[in-house]
Amino acid sequence: MIERLSAFGRFVVDFVVGDDWLVAVVVVLGLGVTAVLARAGVPAWWVLPAAVALVLPLSLWRATRRR
Repeated sequence: MIERLSAFGRFVVDFVVGDDWLVAVVVVLGLGVTAVLARAGVPAWWVLPAAVALVLPLSLWRATRRR
């Protein structure tokens, strides 16, 4: 049972983080900022697209530099 839970945990981490942990961190932070702004009554639809637009070029640069 513990082995199956451990395997599931590894799958979730691999699925969420994938190849680039930085993208996962930025998306989680973007979701947090969106939640805070939405709770404050500020339109927050733009936060996640802006976060992706900022982190995608960095992620692509890092991926091409590694190879």
